[in-house]
Amino acid sequence: MAGIYLHIPFCKQACHYCDFHFSTNTSKKNEMVEAIKQELLLQKDYLSTHQLDTIYFGGGTPSLLSEAELSSLLDTIHRLFAVDKKAEITLEANPDDLDKTKLQQIKSSGVNRLSIGIQSFYEPHLKFLNRAHTSAEAERCVLQAQEIGLNQISIDLIYAIPYQDHSIWQTDLQKALALHPQHISSYCLTIEDKTVFGKWLQKGKLNQIEEDFAAEQFEILLQTLADRGYEQYEISNFCLPNQYSRHNSNYWRGEPYLGVGPGAHSFNGSIRQFNVSNNALYLKSLAEHKIPFAVDELSKTDQINELIMTGLRTKWGCNLQKLQESFQYDLYLLNKNYVDQLIAEGQAVLQEEQLILTNKGKLLADRIASDLFVVEEIN
Repeated sequence: MAGIYLHIPFCKQACHYCDFHFSTNTSKKNEMVEAIKQELLLQKDYLSTHQLDTIYFGGGTPSLLSEAELSSLLDTIHRLFAVDKKAEITLEANPDDLDKTKLQQIKSSGVNRLSIGIQSFYEPHLKFLNRAHTSAEAERCVLQAQEIGLNQISIDLIYAIPYQDHSIWQTDLQKALALHPQHISSYCLTIEDKTVFGKWLQKGKLNQIEEDFAAEQFEILLQTLADRGYEQYEISNFCLPNQYSRHNSNYWRGEPYLGVGPGAHSFNGSIRQFNVSNNALYLKSLAEHKIPFAVDELSKTDQINELIMTGLRTKWGCNLQKLQESFQYDLYLLNKNYVDQLIAEGQAVLQEEQLILTNKGKLLADRIASDLFVVEEIN
């Protein structure tokens, strides 16, 4: 199976934490849709004979697309690619874009899964993050989506937003759970250099996120969702039984995908493509029937490290057998002392050729993966 990711590079306003590629000038939106359709045509052979299992509209804010624009993109995909009849078709959306009419249009277009960027239900936190919606709008749009039959819903939440205690975070989780979403994605607030928060940090107007505070909120997240029957199948992603995001799961398992739009990435197993993160240059190039991208051919070492990193983030763990069969790399033998130490300290377990992090280990997932990375190039 394979997937297509469409990057829609427009937003109403810039969230203070976001470093994704987007523009708040939507005057070229229709032109951008036509350019993305042109890229889909030029890239129609990228996925070879793979059937599409997932289609994902990300951004940016894809819910800014009109019904005609959204339908046009999906029609183009169905014309150029073999799409599974039960494909997961996800659209990222902001609550302020979603009323009953918009939701009905989204459903009619063929979208069957919504990923709603709520982030918090606490008004001062929404203002701090520079979100455009209110808490009431967030709750309303989820209920309305469920009313019209859009029942595959994921909610995004941000934790470690500075506050005197954990009460707001606990309330956010309870309000999210009261809406009964099938899926919750929750990310730690990070401060990136080129964002508003990054500039505030440089000027001393904002403090760095406290690691202990973030870790405590992560532990609250794990316990609260586990108590309500949600399974953590990746560090930041939780779902009710068998409600995994196929798009996310395929990415972590190394399945091929085509990314279209400015700033999008593609992966075919051994090569990554990176589209230029510049709307004007992207539009100019596609008008000339060219795709402005850079290519990164992954070495054997790169591929091993990527399997380690992505595998350790998931409930399925790092597949030691796959590393051995695909790259003749015995991770356990070459890192026996370190792996045994992780197991002894309760940070990991070995189950049927899978190295799986425990909840304790997930707090240190990036560091553990880095410690296991291959440093020298393997031929």
